[in-house]
Amino acid sequence: MNIKDHIKIKIRNLFFYYNTNMILKNINVDIKANTITAVTGPSGQGKSSFLMTLNRLWESIEGARVTGKIEIEFNEKYRNIYDKKYPVSVLRRQVGMVFQTPNPLPMSIYNNIAFPLKLMGEHKNKNMSFRIENSLKRAFLWDEVRDRLNKDARTLSGGQQQRLCIARALILEPHVLLLDEPTSSLDEKAGRVIEDLIVELKKNCTIVLVSHYMDQVKRIADASMKLSNGTSNTCRFRTSARNKKNKGKSWFS
Repeated sequence: MNIKDHIKIKIRNLFFYYNTNMILKNINVDIKANTITAVTGPSGQGKSSFLMTLNRLWESIEGARVTGKIEIEFNEKYRNIYDKKYPVSVLRRQVGMVFQTPNPLPMSIYNNIAFPLKLMGEHKNKNMSFRIENSLKRAFLWDEVRDRLNKDARTLSGGQQQRLCIARALILEPHVLLLDEPTSSLDEKAGRVIEDLIVELKKNCTIVLVSHYMDQVKRIADASMKLSNGTSNTCRFRTSARNKKNKGKSWFS
């Protein structure tokens, strides 16, 4: 298999409803492994709902329902994530999510990152401190917090809090990372740090990113999927490497 053409997520005939309202209509999309796929479109078109179909987060919402099929490749085998035999707890370990507004827990920086491990019963693991350090390094945060891991995470700046939330998602080593407008509440400088981080992270996982910023999409995305009236025909993949000639132009075929 050509690694460049390796499909990580297969979505077929996906419909999503809130009660009688159809939010997503017949989505058929393939998402390649180790890429950044940007989900774009006007507000209210179902972008965040689309992300929630990839980790079944919508299941806690009364009146919501999904039809169709989503398969994600885990350890060289495609799994139907809506198979009744497939535990949602396993899915959410493999598909992490970070929200638009940073949501650090009211506890120390260290305990924030350790929290998912504790939920999984791995808090007594001898390698936990190493894994926490590694996650913070991957999130470009370790050097800024290494001397204050016991401080309340809510004392961090907005950009640092968002990187903390990314580190918390990374501690479980997900195959897929869902990012719902991760820079929208940050200033330009903090947002660019998050963008650099996202590009680095795709080396080890597949990223699906909701973004309203087309300049951001042009800077970091490998593919773009536009939702309009709840539907999208396909992903458009970048046709050439980023260079000065591409500045200000579409990267997608």
